[in-house]
Amino acid sequence: MSAPDYDVFATQCPSRETLELVTSRWGTLTLAALADAGPARFGELRRRIDGISDKMLSQTLKQLTAGGLVARAEHDTLAQHVDYALTDAGQTVAASVIALVQSVYAVQPALH
Repeated sequence: MSAPDYDVFATQCPSRETLELVTSRWGTLTLAALADAGPARFGELRRRIDGISDKMLSQTLKQLTAGGLVARAEHDTLAQHVDYALTDAGQTVAASVIALVQSVYAVQPALH
C-alpha cells in the first residue's frame, strides 16, 4: 500500500488543516513546550506558554490530539490527573517546529 499523495496547495488536501494548526502561534508553542518538557499536565503547559488562556490551550490540545500529534493520558490516582505528550508523529513535527523557532532566533537581530 503506497502513501497517499498530498498537495498542501490544494484546497481539499487534509494536510492543510494540520499545517494550519502546527503553524498557528499556539500550536507551535504547545508542540515546542511538549518537546521541551516531555509529558506535562495542563497547568504546567499553561505556565510554560506565557499569554495563552485556559480556553485556547484546551482547544489547541484537543486539536493536536485529534490530529494525532499529542496523546492524552488520564491517570486514576487519588487526585485524578491528565498528562499530555507528543506522539511519534508529534515528535517529528515538533523537531521541525523547534528548528523553525531557532531559525527565527537566529535572524531576529537582523530584523531590528
